[in-house]
Amino acid sequence: MLTFQLEKTSAAARAGTLTVNGHIIPTPIFMPVGTAGSVKALPPTDLALLGAPIVLGNTYHLYLRPGTDIVRRAGGLHRFSGWNGAILTDSGGYQIFSLQELRKIEAEGVRFRSHLDGSEHFFTPEGVYDIQAALGSDIAMVLDVCTPYPATENQAADDLRTTLDWARRSRERYQLVGAKGPTHQFGIIQGSVYPALRQQSVEVLKTVGFDGYAIGGLSVGEPKNFMFDTISTTAPLMPVDRPRYLMGVGTPADIVRGISLGIDMFDCVLPTRNGRNGMAFTWDGPIPVKAARYSEDFGPLDPDCSCPVCSNYTRAYIRHLFNAREIAAMMLTTRHNLFFYLDLVHRARLAITMDRFDQFAREFLNRYAEVSEANE
Repeated sequence: MLTFQLEKTSAAARAGTLTVNGHIIPTPIFMPVGTAGSVKALPPTDLALLGAPIVLGNTYHLYLRPGTDIVRRAGGLHRFSGWNGAILTDSGGYQIFSLQELRKIEAEGVRFRSHLDGSEHFFTPEGVYDIQAALGSDIAMVLDVCTPYPATENQAADDLRTTLDWARRSRERYQLVGAKGPTHQFGIIQGSVYPALRQQSVEVLKTVGFDGYAIGGLSVGEPKNFMFDTISTTAPLMPVDRPRYLMGVGTPADIVRGISLGIDMFDCVLPTRNGRNGMAFTWDGPIPVKAARYSEDFGPLDPDCSCPVCSNYTRAYIRHLFNAREIAAMMLTTRHNLFFYLDLVHRARLAITMDRFDQFAREFLNRYAEVSEANE
């Protein structure tokens, strides 16, 4: 069962509770990315200790390796991975989009070659839902066409027609075989940076009827102002009583701005990918902890952070671990970064419940030096 209760608003920012299959998820929420059934450099037990209620997996990667049948025979992705929280699975549409030369979009679905061994595969909207149901996903995303940037309005409109047709077929498949099962389904709004296409996408998806709605097709190379203009015109059109998910975004500043525009759910690889590469997020902005200037810095990664990493280790020690190529370096920085992201949305939620989110956002954005992220 999936329910969403909107509890408080502060301007356009929303605080609510998403409950899915007994998992209680306070929103706004950040979902750590566990593409292949694992959040890189962090075991599920550690992730649970950080307070993450939901993670993201990816249909494309899990289908290719270890394979849907293996996960199903293991009892589903929760049991296979040892994760007791909720799982949202992306459809793989973005991964297929990124293959470029290895895929061909057709009316029935998308034909692609594996990035692992070059073998040919064919995804249909119905088949992608079936894969996610076999994985035991709590929330399944529909198969969509992610339009690249830049794209003409005609190209975006063509992609949108395919996306909406696939959305209808995905929902029909869900209603036929999965409506009484544990897997629920979100629709994905496409349309590139064209407001009329985004509006059309929302209207059609609302008519089809989904358990939640996501804004897809952003953070694909468009300027930041285009991205936020698209969110600001699209989010108010989305159903008030359903969770709103912004896919693949983004930096801490992006997330705060997204919350201010009415978004409830976020995911991004930045905290884990950047953590593995020696970038730690702090309330003053990200720091490259591998840099020489931290070789004798015996303070924590972030003086304002209460995570176990900041309570027990110094910048100098973590820098040493990176230079010594110790795996612990990636684990510690990843753990800190995910704590930071989860703490950020927790503090944002608290500010919404106190009806002071605008003040919280203003103070955060004034303090947070996002410019240094250009070096990531």
